[in-house]
Amino acid sequence: MRSTEVQRFPEVNRTMLWIGLTGGIATGKSTVAQLIRARGHDVIDADQLAREVVQIGTEANLEIARVFGPGALSASGELDRKRIGEIVFSDRTKLALLEGIIHPRVRALSLEKKRELAARGRKVAFYDVPLLYEKNMAELFDRVLVIGCSEATQLARLISRDGFTTDEARKRIAAQLPIAKKIDLADDVISNEGSLDDLAKEVDAYLARI
Repeated sequence: MRSTEVQRFPEVNRTMLWIGLTGGIATGKSTVAQLIRARGHDVIDADQLAREVVQIGTEANLEIARVFGPGALSASGELDRKRIGEIVFSDRTKLALLEGIIHPRVRALSLEKKRELAARGRKVAFYDVPLLYEKNMAELFDRVLVIGCSEATQLARLISRDGFTTDEARKRIAAQLPIAKKIDLADDVISNEGSLDDLAKEVDAYLARI
């Protein structure tokens, strides 16, 4: 991390500041995305784009059916996410195949959305992507904002929010890059250890500086 404080960005020749928004499971990334939207800024959701690219009749939808068989789709032609999950998360090779179908299309669509926002004269926009560092995407952005908290807080939230056992919660946290590492790599960090009001103040302070 280049600094522990959010700094005012220097004036440079750019059409739009493109910020990657990420964090860890239960750190509050989605809540921050909602707060940023509520304050009038555009936040593109990578998960939403992933759903768009596999809609009925799309190239990705049809390719998934070819690669994984007709059982990968529901009777209506939609992706059967539960079935696909059962297939890929027990087989890394198949997971790589699925990602190879979806991720390039999501990236292309995200760039299209970015160009549209820049053409509309937006000065700043965010791309909400959970696995930004895990997928080596940091270089795609002008800056990366990480929403962080302690692992103890992550653990408590997962147990309280999702009803996980301590062991289940630890496994889900361990499946991602440690949040401390993401914080070290980030350009900017918003800490989410307190109340929603506290988080909103952190978001407002950050936005005021950019």
